[in-house]
Amino acid sequence: MRQPRVGREDRDPFTIAIVGEALRTISEEMFAVQGRVSQSPVIYEVLDYACGLTDPVGSLVAQGQGVTGFLGTLSAAVQETLSKFGRKLSPGDVIGTNDPYGGGGTHPSDVTLVAPLFYEGELVAFAASKAHWTELGGKHPGSWTTDAVDVYQEGLLIPCIKLLGSGRPAQGLLEWIAANVRLPEMTLGDLWAGVAALRIADRRVGELCRRFGKATVRAAMAHLLDHSECLARRELRKLAPGCYRAQDWVDDDGVGNGPFPVCVEVTVTPERFVCDFTGTHPQVPGPINSTWATLLSSVRQAFLGVVGPQLPVNDGCFRAVEAICPPGTLFTARKPAPVSAYWETDGLATDLVWKALAPALPDRLPAGHFLSVCATIISGLHPDTGELFLLVEPQPGGWGAGCGKDGESGLVCSGDGETYVVPAEVCEARYGVRVEEFGFAIEDGGAGQFRGGRGVVREYRVVGPEAFLTVAFGRHRFVPWGVAGGRDGSPNYVEVFHTDGRRVRFGKCTRYRLGRDDRVRLVTGTGGGWGDPSSRDPARIYEDLRNGIVTVEQSRRDYPHAMREVTLEPRGKPRLPGRKNAARRGATRRFHSG
Repeated sequence: MRQPRVGREDRDPFTIAIVGEALRTISEEMFAVQGRVSQSPVIYEVLDYACGLTDPVGSLVAQGQGVTGFLGTLSAAVQETLSKFGRKLSPGDVIGTNDPYGGGGTHPSDVTLVAPLFYEGELVAFAASKAHWTELGGKHPGSWTTDAVDVYQEGLLIPCIKLLGSGRPAQGLLEWIAANVRLPEMTLGDLWAGVAALRIADRRVGELCRRFGKATVRAAMAHLLDHSECLARRELRKLAPGCYRAQDWVDDDGVGNGPFPVCVEVTVTPERFVCDFTGTHPQVPGPINSTWATLLSSVRQAFLGVVGPQLPVNDGCFRAVEAICPPGTLFTARKPAPVSAYWETDGLATDLVWKALAPALPDRLPAGHFLSVCATIISGLHPDTGELFLLVEPQPGGWGAGCGKDGESGLVCSGDGETYVVPAEVCEARYGVRVEEFGFAIEDGGAGQFRGGRGVVREYRVVGPEAFLTVAFGRHRFVPWGVAGGRDGSPNYVEVFHTDGRRVRFGKCTRYRLGRDDRVRLVTGTGGGWGDPSSRDPARIYEDLRNGIVTVEQSRRDYPHAMREVTLEPRGKPRLPGRKNAARRGATRRFHSG
C-alpha cells in the first residue's frame, strides 16, 4: 500500500527527525553496499573508504562510518562538481575525481565519485563516495610510494570528469583507465562498487521524496545541519577559553631530507575553534606533503575528539571550526608536490592540535598515540598462479593513556577511524606470504600512572622467489608524547631478516627487494603514558605481568615501587600479597629495585 505523502503543513519536528535519521541510514547503507561488491581487500577488509550525502549546494548532511581522514573531503568534491558542471548535470551522471589539489583530494589513490540525485526533475541532493583503489598506475605497483618527487609519478589523475553520463558509461575513458593500471579488473571493479553505492542512495532518496515530499527532505537536511551546529557549540562552550600551542617534528620525507618542524596555535572561545599552523615547514621534495582539504579534515578530526565523537558528522557540526595556514607548507602543498604518503602529515596535524589541548583537557584527551597509518605494500608474483599480487594495508598500534585509564592496544590510528587490517587468513590465501606472527609488541616506553597502549608486531615470510616491500612508518624517530609526567612511547619501525644473516631496520622504503624465506617484521609503537609512573597501582602491574603486556625487566625499571609488592613463583607467574592463594606454600622470589 502506498504511503501517504506528507505535505508542508505536516512537517512537524517528529517527521523532520524521522527523515533526518533516514538520511543518516542511507549513508550507512551506501557504505555497506560498496563494501560488499568492491574488488580491493583494502576496501572490503580494511574499510578504507567513506560514503555520504550532501544537500543541493554541497553541504555534507550525513556521512557513514569509515575513514575519519575523509571528513570534509566529500562536500569539497561535490562543490567542485557544482563549480565545473553547474546546470549541466543530469540524472544518472557519475563524476570522478582524485586530484589532490582540487575537489577535496588527498592523494591519487583515493578516488571520489559524485552523483547528483534528482526527483521530479529537480536536484534534491548529492551522493558521494571516496575509496582507496589498490591500483591506479604510477611508477610502482600499488601507486602510492615513498620516493616520488612529483604528483605525476603517483598514478592517474582524474580531473573531475564524467565517468557516466545520464547512466551511460564513458567507454573510452574506462578503457583508458584499464590500459594504464596494473590490475584493470580490480580497478574497474572498485569503480563499479562506488557506482553501486551512489545508485542505492539515488533509490533511497527518491523513496524519501515520494513518501514525505521534496520540501520535507530539504527541511530535514537544514535541520540536521543546524541541530549539529547547536550541539557542537554547546560542547565548545564547556571548554576553558584560551590559546594553546604545540610543536613537533616529521621524521623525513622519504627521499633523504628531514626532520621538519611543524607547529600549531589553537584558540578556543565560546564561539570559535581556530587552529593556526603558521610557522610549519615549507613543502618538501618527498611525498609526505598534504593539501588544504586534508588539513581541514585533520582539524575536524581533532575538533570532534574534543567536543564529542558521538556528534552527528555533517558540515553543521564544523561551522565553528577554522583552519589557518599559509600556502606552500607541508600541510598546504602546491602542485606538483608529491602527496602519495600524505597521511604522515595528515595525522600529525591532528596530533598537534591534540598535543596542544591534552594538558588542558585531561578528561577528554589522552596522551599521544603511534600516529602513523604505518602503510605497507608487499608486491610480487604469486608462487601458485604467477600473477601479480598486491598486499596493501595499514597497521594498528598503541594509543596514549588517559586520566584514569590505560591506553588502547592494537588500534588503528586517528586518521583511519573505522578501518581494520587484512586478516592473516586472507593474506596467506591471496598473497605470496605467510604470517609468522601477529600479536602485541612489548616495547619499552609509555610508562605512567596509566600506561600507554601496546603496538603490534606483524611478521611476514616471503614464500615466492622474490617480493618487494614499500612502507611508510612515521614516528620512526620522534615518539608519541606523554602527559602529566607520563613517559613518551616507543617508535614505529620495520625490520627485515634476510636468509644470509643480514638484518636491516628503517621507517620508510620503496620496493625493497625480498628473497624467498626473507622475513619482514612490522612493529608499531607504544602510546604515551599519563601521570607519574611512581603512582601506578601495583595491582595494575600485576595484571600487566599476568597478561604478558609488560616484562619483569620493564616493570623493575619503570615501576620499582610496584615490584616491591609483586612476587614471582618459580615459573615466573606473578602474585600480589592478599590475593587468592597468595599464602600458598612454595618457593617464591621477590624483586626489588636496584
